[in-house]
Amino acid sequence: MKINKQHILLAEDDVNFGMMLKIFLEMNGFSVTLCADGEQAVQAFRQGSYDLCILDVMMPQADGFSVAETIINSRKNTPFVFLTAKSLKEDQIKGYQIGAADYLVKPFDPEILLLKIRALLRQNGTPDAALGLHQIGSYIFDYERRTLGLQGEEQRLSPKEAELLQLLCERREEVLLHEEALLKIWQNDDYFTKQSMNVFITRLRKYLANDPIHHIEIENLHSKGFMLKVTTK
Repeated sequence: MKINKQHILLAEDDVNFGMMLKIFLEMNGFSVTLCADGEQAVQAFRQGSYDLCILDVMMPQADGFSVAETIINSRKNTPFVFLTAKSLKEDQIKGYQIGAADYLVKPFDPEILLLKIRALLRQNGTPDAALGLHQIGSYIFDYERRTLGLQGEEQRLSPKEAELLQLLCERREEVLLHEEALLKIWQNDDYFTKQSMNVFITRLRKYLANDPIHHIEIENLHSKGFMLKVTTK
């Protein structure tokens, strides 16, 4: 299965700076969608799926704070970072009060931004997704090795268990449709194959039941699909 790159939404109205930052992030393994104003950013966010958003505060059409409110209201738990040329304490306080994961004042070292991005993605449960590694609560899921690790112990997964958990991680906090999982993994979406998939879901729930800090749920959305959700106990 192809492993998708982590996707960043970059909203920056300075075209030259935005393009340089986009190229820098892409050189470091990310997929980047660049928007030149707030309205474009809101539209892109609603139409796409992003692991993290980088928002310039002062933008035409809609400022970074307004874009951030759209992100928060989406309830997708997507982390966002503010960029700004303004170093006013009041703006920084407002940014953090809205829910920013970080706030960088221009000019800044792009290497520092890169380190912050990687740290935030690890905290948000997608460490090194390009390598097939995912953090699910306190568990580390290694797709390539087909292992689920917790506190030094590993559970070996079957190929189909690993494929199914990978899809759930890719759709974290979103619905993984029954038909998509069945066709991608089993190449069949009939009744009996669906019942077989339910058995695999039950096994994954059992494997993920021993997290001492987090409550991990594979929610069954009747007649639609499944959703992987992680909350703190």
